[in-house]
Amino acid sequence: MRIDKYLANMNVGSRKDVHKLIKQGIVMINGEAVKTPKQKVVDTDEVMVGDKKITYQKYHYFLLNKPKGVLSATEDRSQRTVINLLKSEDRYQNLAPVGRLDKDTTGLLLLTNNGQLNHELLAPNKHVDKIYRAKIAGVANEETIKTFAKGMILGDGTQLKPAELKILNQNKDEDSSEIEIKIQEGKYHQIKRMFGACGMKVVELHRLSMGNLTLGNLPIGNYRELSEEEIKTIK
Repeated sequence: MRIDKYLANMNVGSRKDVHKLIKQGIVMINGEAVKTPKQKVVDTDEVMVGDKKITYQKYHYFLLNKPKGVLSATEDRSQRTVINLLKSEDRYQNLAPVGRLDKDTTGLLLLTNNGQLNHELLAPNKHVDKIYRAKIAGVANEETIKTFAKGMILGDGTQLKPAELKILNQNKDEDSSEIEIKIQEGKYHQIKRMFGACGMKVVELHRLSMGNLTLGNLPIGNYRELSEEEIKTIK
């Protein structure tokens, strides 16, 4: 791989920025200054920019506890996206959210530049469980549980796989419920549409987990890199 691409992929800077660093003589491969951006570099080479060692990593994985008011997108002209929540040094090329959470939905969101893994985690036939907690306007009951469990057909003909619903709390006086729901899909506004079809409205929605990934004690709006063990698990 060319050294300019290597460093650009590692978010040292744009290709143009890297060319400037090379001209300054501060880019080194195995202790020797790089003379041209076309110079090749391999995995066993030691690459330094100034006094900082740059170790190549093809794929990156970040776990984010998404806050409200942020888009699950890579860019937007007028609104903040989940990429804007990352430090500049962590905004690697082709980094994107795995699926999406609505703007007003909070919770677990995985960001990666591994496109194949992104696809596999979202594919319904891979049976990746996604667990959410929600506050509902309306009283969910045993009939709601049965309706979700047998799979639903929404008003527009969308066929949904069976979902597992747990009722955590019912408040008939306030006509509200707190629930936990497990699904294996992520269709457009799916959970909101499911409750809507039952005459209820989702007031708050928070994703707790995706497969074996959980937020733990990660504060809202914060993110962290996945551990090696977590990466092996999701693969």
